[in-house]
Amino acid sequence: MSVHAKIRNLFIEGICLLFVLLFVYAAVSKLLDFENFKVQLGQSPLLSSFAEYVSWGVPVLELSIVVLLIVPKFRFAGLFAAFSLMVMFTTYIIIILNYSSFVPCSCGGILEKMSWKEHLIFNFCFLLLAVVGMLLFKWNQQNAFCSFNSKLEVGVFCTSTFCSISLVVVLFLLSENNMHYRNDFIRRFPHFPAVKAKVANLPFNSFYIAGIADDKLYLGSTSAQLLLTVLDSNLQKKEEYHIELDHKELPFRALTVQVDSPYFYVSDGTVPCVFKGKIGDWKAHLVNTGNAYFTLSVPIDSTALIVRALQRGTAKSIIGRMNLLENSETLFNSQILEEQIDGLFDTDGHLVYSKKMKRFIYLYAYRNQFTVVDRNLMIDFRGKTIDSIGHAKLEVVTIPSHGVRKLRKPALVVNKACAVFDNLLFVNSEIMGRYESIKMWKSASIIDLYNLSDNSYLLSFYLYDEEGKKMKSFAVQNNQLYALIGNQIVRYTMGAAITAHYSTTTKK
Repeated sequence: MSVHAKIRNLFIEGICLLFVLLFVYAAVSKLLDFENFKVQLGQSPLLSSFAEYVSWGVPVLELSIVVLLIVPKFRFAGLFAAFSLMVMFTTYIIIILNYSSFVPCSCGGILEKMSWKEHLIFNFCFLLLAVVGMLLFKWNQQNAFCSFNSKLEVGVFCTSTFCSISLVVVLFLLSENNMHYRNDFIRRFPHFPAVKAKVANLPFNSFYIAGIADDKLYLGSTSAQLLLTVLDSNLQKKEEYHIELDHKELPFRALTVQVDSPYFYVSDGTVPCVFKGKIGDWKAHLVNTGNAYFTLSVPIDSTALIVRALQRGTAKSIIGRMNLLENSETLFNSQILEEQIDGLFDTDGHLVYSKKMKRFIYLYAYRNQFTVVDRNLMIDFRGKTIDSIGHAKLEVVTIPSHGVRKLRKPALVVNKACAVFDNLLFVNSEIMGRYESIKMWKSASIIDLYNLSDNSYLLSFYLYDEEGKKMKSFAVQNNQLYALIGNQIVRYTMGAAITAHYSTTTKK
């Protein structure tokens, strides 16, 4: 054997060794934490319907390829199989990054530490290694450098690549189809109920709407938690304020700012703590701490917040009223949230408050229900959104090794977000109705409008995507709707088709 052939063999051995290390490590990591791996696969929009089969198939396939790579006689077949598997993995990541509404995690061991873009580059490197290994293997066989020169070899290579990509794409389409629920209800779409009036660019995408007051829009930020950005109604004049807290020693994790003129509130339910200050002063004083841990909150006046907390001893969600005077105890009503499965995931939802009605509304995320409750935690009525998903479509599993509960597969989101003004409830629905265009759903978010005065559905309208990004959240005041879409804030002006339904009476 020539020196060059020996060098080529060393390269082939090295490439095969890298693949052996990669696949053994990945397969063993998956098998050692198998239940968690299966749950992670179930959360993938691509593999959710096939998680049971894929969770076993992938590590078995990886170990089978390892055997092929170890045995010299089957080394070329092993490289070919490794290339095909890496094509599937790479296609999976491309779909996740470009066509998924969220990015799951289904990797084992150290690969979990990589971002998905880093993982994509990692996969491309191993794809290149597999191709180089096959070419070197062919070179040694033919004693001259050449690529796959026979029509059969080229055909097999192209067919294998195409089939690997197609298999992942087909799984994605089938899984998405299995997760999609089309209803028979029919929406009403009047002409131009809301018209886009103004768009303003934001420097980054970590903003959230903290409130609307005195014709100003207040934006908080998850990255700069005590920075408040204020825009005028035309989204032109911009001011920034840094909130000062009188107790900075608390172990904050996720501070949230809410503006309710003339006050603003800063809270962190994981501490738990609530600060309160006056707009314009931007100095907040601690008014409640250590009372109850909470996951959602909304101010109802200067003396109280409505909160969603975790019930002690059960880890189930419960609604309460947190008083901000003299650090008094939080009052709870365990009847407001209705448990269907586990009392935690199935009761997830959105909390908003109507000043005009003096009522707060809890809208469930995974079913077609909402509850209207007064300030004393007494239930007014339970209403329904127009779709037919009355029971949350969830599969909750407990992973003993991690001591946590997770969703086995992505939940069917019914209500993505909501806002309330006066007696009207605006709901960002995720359920497609009869006669509605899939193309439209892919390019816009839909808002369903409900009249809380008589518990009726009124109409629906679209808020279109901006630069390929969907709406994240929105807020309403009078005839203005503000929507956060990607790195932009968009103001819509609502017409009489909507504003004519505002009530003229105030509940007590």
